[in-house]
Amino acid sequence: MIDDANGMRPVLGRNLTYGMVDALGRAIVTGAFDGKRFPTEAELTTQHGVSRAVTREAVKILTAKGLLSSRPRQGTIIEPSTSWNLFDTDILNWLLDRKFSVELLQQFTELRLSIEPMAAMFAARSAGDADIAAIDAGFARMEAADRGEDDALDADIAFHVAIMRASSNPFFRQFESVVSTALRSSIRFTNRLKGHSASLPAHGAVLDAIRRRDEQGAREAMYQIISDVLTLIGNARSG
Repeated sequence: MIDDANGMRPVLGRNLTYGMVDALGRAIVTGAFDGKRFPTEAELTTQHGVSRAVTREAVKILTAKGLLSSRPRQGTIIEPSTSWNLFDTDILNWLLDRKFSVELLQQFTELRLSIEPMAAMFAARSAGDADIAAIDAGFARMEAADRGEDDALDADIAFHVAIMRASSNPFFRQFESVVSTALRSSIRFTNRLKGHSASLPAHGAVLDAIRRRDEQGAREAMYQIISDVLTLIGNARSG
């Protein structure tokens, strides 16, 4: 991020354009510009030590994400959060860099509740052998994680993403990155609340229903998993 007081420039990494997008996007979403005028192109170029072409491209990308807009006689301005593309993985990650919000986590989980049970149902209906093998592999990783032989967070995400892919619905697959981001945040939080990793029997019930082509069973088992998460979050908010 920009540190005007110390005259420091952000570390942009190898890809100057994406580095600038990341630095500016993160600053916008986390509130660094709240109550301030967004810098001009010349100011951004100087602050970041990049060319005007890099600055223009970065601003163009942030505009496409809904964070910025250009208006006559106003220059480039920051759009309200209602205009941001919340399905953009970068924006989701920047949101999670803000002060932790249980409300945001609840909203993430409500999104999962509207997507994943149906994905599990469709996986039970149309998953091929390779799809089921991928879900099985995700569950095996969760079992290994329970024994301390794999990463519990990555294993859980692999299981849920495999089900999204097994739905054979390209629209559900478009939500993979969103679900993964939401999962990464919610699993860390709920594991702290529960004091242990995800329930193997609950996830095993989803896998078993998909194997048996039990569409309603798969939907209900996945719905139960995410409903339990919502209950934990709700208790945390009320507590």
